[in-house]
Amino acid sequence: MDRLLSSIKQQTSFFNMDNISRTEAYANYYNKHREIKWSFLASMVSRNAGWNMCDLEGEWMSQAINQKQRGILFQTYERANWLIFQDAYPQLLLYEASLQHQTPLFHLLSHFGVSRFMQEQWEEFWETRNEKMLMHALIVNEQNIIQKPVMKHPFYQKKVFKSFVFQFQDWLHFSSVLFPTLEGELYGCSVHHFWNVSKRIELGKKLAQLLFDPMLYPLFWKFSQKTAHTGSRHDYEQYFHSWKRPTTPILRITYPIVHHHQSETNEWLVRKSKVTRWMTAPVVLKQTHLTSWYQKKEIELHMLILAEQWWRKR
Repeated sequence: MDRLLSSIKQQTSFFNMDNISRTEAYANYYNKHREIKWSFLASMVSRNAGWNMCDLEGEWMSQAINQKQRGILFQTYERANWLIFQDAYPQLLLYEASLQHQTPLFHLLSHFGVSRFMQEQWEEFWETRNEKMLMHALIVNEQNIIQKPVMKHPFYQKKVFKSFVFQFQDWLHFSSVLFPTLEGELYGCSVHHFWNVSKRIELGKKLAQLLFDPMLYPLFWKFSQKTAHTGSRHDYEQYFHSWKRPTTPILRITYPIVHHHQSETNEWLVRKSKVTRWMTAPVVLKQTHLTSWYQKKEIELHMLILAEQWWRKR
């Protein structure tokens, strides 16, 4: 088992290098294990994280936000996504090892600091094969993983979540999660008060419901298979019906590799009734076809930036 644990640690470290490697690792895992739907969801949400990162150094946001604040925002995205992958990928690899050994190995999750909650969820999944329940459990877990070290961390609280830039984005829903198609259409969901763990869990469940909608899933799947993730929004804007020149850069020529520190455990504790509510509360999808909305919001953002620049020059 020492060899297995060492291999999982090495693979996790290797693929947790940056947003590109994480996104590809999630997608490749889903290709091998379609029953682990969370992995496809994670890959598509990770694409959005990369697009948000590269927006910061794009043509427009770099004019609106100073370099120091852009750097802090990038570190926030990077830290949250690194923490989630560092916790989740060993879980995925241990499930794969359990299949290979034809016996559950989830007691080994403690070696990676994974919460007791997720150990129980994997053991239950091994018996019931309830794919939706496992997906919801992973959504609940990932959002609790980042709550204390990122969302409630004094530095990020002061510099990010209470900043005008973040409040402004939250108010206008600029930080929506988008699922593109090869036909040039965009679907997605957004949420206010992103710092609230319950709101993020609700968003995750909505995104899962949208992603695996029987009519839309094949479209998202084809996009994922055909389109390499670069971090630039040109990844999906290239499919728009009217040509649009790239205005955001590619991630790997924009940002350096970030070295992170890891806490010993990702254990989190909340009332059982709250966890049950997170797991079972139904979600209602409203407007999810966002192509026109996206184009309108993009124009709004550009107009606001131009207006702000004009005001500064007065």
